[in-house]
Amino acid sequence: MIDNRTGKNYTFPILSGSDGPDVVDIRKFYNETGMFTYDPGYMSTGSCSSSITYIDGDAGILRYRGYDIAELAENCDFMEVAYLLLRGELPNAKERDEFHWTISHHTMVHEQLHKFVDGFRRDAHPMAIMCGVVGALSAFYHDSIDITDPYQRMVAQHRLVAKMPTIAAWAYKYSQGQPFAYPRNKLNYAENFLHMMFSTPCEEYEVNPVLAKAMDRILILHADHEQNASTSTVRLAGSSGANPFACIAAGIASLWGPAHGGANEAVLNMLNQIGTPDRVGEFVKRAKDKDDSFRLMGFGHRVYKNYDPRAKLMARTCHEVLAEVGAEDEPLLKIAMQLEKIALEDDYFIEKKLYPNVDFYSGIVFRAMGIPTTMFTCLFALARTVGWISQWKEMIEDPDQKIGRPRQLYQGATARPFISMEQRG
Repeated sequence: MIDNRTGKNYTFPILSGSDGPDVVDIRKFYNETGMFTYDPGYMSTGSCSSSITYIDGDAGILRYRGYDIAELAENCDFMEVAYLLLRGELPNAKERDEFHWTISHHTMVHEQLHKFVDGFRRDAHPMAIMCGVVGALSAFYHDSIDITDPYQRMVAQHRLVAKMPTIAAWAYKYSQGQPFAYPRNKLNYAENFLHMMFSTPCEEYEVNPVLAKAMDRILILHADHEQNASTSTVRLAGSSGANPFACIAAGIASLWGPAHGGANEAVLNMLNQIGTPDRVGEFVKRAKDKDDSFRLMGFGHRVYKNYDPRAKLMARTCHEVLAEVGAEDEPLLKIAMQLEKIALEDDYFIEKKLYPNVDFYSGIVFRAMGIPTTMFTCLFALARTVGWISQWKEMIEDPDQKIGRPRQLYQGATARPFISMEQRG
């Protein structure tokens, strides 16, 4: 690198990963140059070294621990994928059964958390409840907050993965004014969540296997996504030595932002704005007009410049769910299917690679399953918890880990003398 002010030449090493772009090692940049780098949003900055998730946005690739996302979603259940993210390898039959038993037997939460949830206003947003309850877990489980103890770290990981469906379902039940449902150990992860969401004391709730499979696949497809905003938030919070419950609560808070976790809710809002199937052509025309502020939500992706690798499976899941619940004729979902057809066939969308992404389909699936839009981001948080805690674990065990401390380009006032009150006019 040549300093254009002085002409001095600086050299920095280039590091190669096992896949993806090489990186310039600038750890000594300030010491050698007296300057900082400037990269708003960290769009060209590698904040850590990781072996968990790999994304190639141009090629439309997403892999967990080297395994293609489509193969995992087709052939594994969520517990196998959770084990893979946490441990680094897919489990054998014995390891899978032991892991499933462990998670199933940690799904109960401390009964006093019932009172904690009751303290929220009745109209509290479910994400506010989730954020508060998860952060409060450190007050209930003191025996798993010592991050220097590998055993306590493992217990905290298991507790977070296991208890998140219970917390999410309780947030929903509270918003509906219904009694809380407790987990059942005989059900798998997705089945248990649906049971706690939709069962009531009035009658026995039978989990629909098609919906349970759809939920399991949704959890897999959303389990991790490299160094996104919420994952980076978890790592940054964890870099200070904060306990894992506080770190995941921070991740939930970051995910709550509409620019991050609210995309599938935005899809439903867009469909409501369109209103009826006969208006789809009008809004597609508006979307093509660069002078019109209207944008089609759920098409294209910030990372994937090609087809979102999760979308194909999500599309199939979407159609399976719609057929199962008989919702193909619901106006909102008919609008969605018309938009999907246009996006996959229209030259404008194909040329600009504005394919339907995973958020487009997941919002439709949740709607068809009877899940309100206020719960969409909660389900995202439920799925992403295992990714967050895997990234946190990796960070804690990284010998190069340091407390996060971004720098800045300061553009405020330079040094100036203090002016007394009498002199300020």
